Amino acid sequence: MRNYEIMFIVRPTLSEEEVKKVIKDFGKVLTTNGAKITNETDMGQRELAYEIKDFKSGFYYVYDIEAKDDKAIKEFDRLALISKDIVRHLITKKED
Repeated sequence: MRNYEIMFIVRPTLSEEEVKKVIKDFGKVLTTNGAKITNETDMGQRELAYEIKDFKSGFYYVYDIEAKDDKAIKEFDRLALISKDIVRHLITKKED
């Protein structure tokens, strides 16, 4: 099993329900593609160090996941790049 950490920033103009839906939908992308979410961390709304896509803040969220292969990771990355609701994301492979 490979361990990954995925941190992503949801745009601040969404309502609380819309933010929860984005988080739930992206979690579902991971689980339907064979990954297991071992930990979820909601870091709340934070100021960005610099403007990204005209936003000065965003809702930070972190997933710790386990996956047999990188299928789920690649699908998450593809959809996050397309999504207008994700301002930025970072996928890190954890070395245990």
